[in-house]
Amino acid sequence: MSYRLLRPLLFALDAEKAHHVSLGLLRLMPTPRPAESDPALAQTVAGLTFPNPVGLAAGYDKDGLVAHKMHGLGFGFAELGTLTPLPQAGNPRPRLFRLVEDRAVINRMGFNNGGQAAAAERIAVRRRPGGPVVGVNIGANKDAADRIADYVTGVVCMAPLADYLTINISSPNTPGLRALQDRGALDALLGAVMAARAAGGARDGRALPPVFLKVAPDLLPADVADISAACIDHRIDALIVSNTTIARPALRSAHARETGGLSGAPLHDMALQRLRDFRGATGGALPLIGVGGIATAAQAYARIRAGASLIQLYSAMVYEGPYLARRINAGLKMLMDRDGVRNIGDVVGIDG
Repeated sequence: MSYRLLRPLLFALDAEKAHHVSLGLLRLMPTPRPAESDPALAQTVAGLTFPNPVGLAAGYDKDGLVAHKMHGLGFGFAELGTLTPLPQAGNPRPRLFRLVEDRAVINRMGFNNGGQAAAAERIAVRRRPGGPVVGVNIGANKDAADRIADYVTGVVCMAPLADYLTINISSPNTPGLRALQDRGALDALLGAVMAARAAGGARDGRALPPVFLKVAPDLLPADVADISAACIDHRIDALIVSNTTIARPALRSAHARETGGLSGAPLHDMALQRLRDFRGATGGALPLIGVGGIATAAQAYARIRAGASLIQLYSAMVYEGPYLARRINAGLKMLMDRDGVRNIGDVVGIDG
């Protein structure tokens, strides 16, 4: 069944219920062979080889149920989570809202997940040498007495299983979490995270997974400068720019006043500008992953030209369907051919 026919059925359901239905359908699907990507779309970032630059953002597969299958839909990588040390139910329902008129989503999920231990068992079974790139996004429990300790726990638990780790300090739905973006708190957090990663590698004799940091779009220039300096000082491998926003641009939907993080089309301009800001602040010294409002090949290409080595999407799939990554990759290749570009990495940041 094409998504054009399936979408009205899903949209007849509550947004969170529809989300679980889509997960259930993917779980029933046999693990596919990787969709073929044009070699011109492949590049190496943070020591990892990505067959194409289009990734699935965290939030869709919170517990690692289907991330290992997303390459079959055309994704070059997938990020599961956010996972917290202990299971938690998240915020009360309803907590996920479609803003159809705005092609957007508001969520206040609150890191609902089954905990790192359960996910680790699942990932260990499905992990394959040479398999698709799967990152693990980690966070802190809402009631944690020591949030930095929660991130260290996540590193210790998930580093042996993840192709890369993402430190998520930018969700607006865990009270006080974004305060970890302040320079002093961020230095303490990144120092503890990188020490835990190094200790695990030294103890087990294994390769160290790259560490990415996911930041909010709601930042001032001084915040961008401080975060960039901290990431370079602590040798973070990449920045994911950005998470959802608490801002409310002009919206038409009846759900526009719901609290939570806004994603989708209205986030596009803010996320693009924040990517440009981080590109300028880091001087290209740190790989960037662009997220927020990307729904077309042209938007993905613009994000890459602005400085993103990779891009991620999630909310656009609600409106465009599960094979959006394939269409974006095909469109990227057409744009590259138009411009005489041999490899997608050649255009990263060329717009300054």
